Amino acid sequence: MLALSRRAQRGFLTCGPLRLPCAIGRGGVRSLKREGDGASPQGTWALRCVRYRADRISHPVSGLPTRSMRPQDGWCDAPADGNYNRPVRHPYPASAERLWRDDGLYDVVVVLGYNDQPRVRGRGSAIFMHVARPGFSPTEGCIALRLTGLLKVLRTLRRGSRVRIG
Repeated sequence: MLALSRRAQRGFLTCGPLRLPCAIGRGGVRSLKREGDGASPQGTWALRCVRYRADRISHPVSGLPTRSMRPQDGWCDAPADGNYNRPVRHPYPASAERLWRDDGLYDVVVVLGYNDQPRVRGRGSAIFMHVARPGFSPTEGCIALRLTGLLKVLRTLRRGSRVRIG
């Protein structure tokens, strides 16, 4: 189990002996997360899978299912859409975040099992663990770590791994 402790929009992710600085949502941590509130969802969430940019990094070592991203990969964030909080391919007719980014933040992404079984429209989408911006500026609700720290954490993850936020 990974544990996240927090202070404002920054925190520490603890994973065994590792204690890594991380960024969290600009809205802090909330138990009643809503789409667009910028909050990280309080609770314990399964870590589903890893996606990565094979053109930028080699296949990361992890016990989670792992696959490379494609330029068309996205994640639907439109609550009224039938694919809300699910992966989609661009171009997509509804609002959907692009996973293939120029800024490197999604070079490695761990999908959190937040609001996915069942999906509740408007309760938040696209909650990931991903690469942090320099200076650990807040996210839109995700957990963000330095790339080196994220790769260390990935090596410890297995099917059934979970993260506790809050």
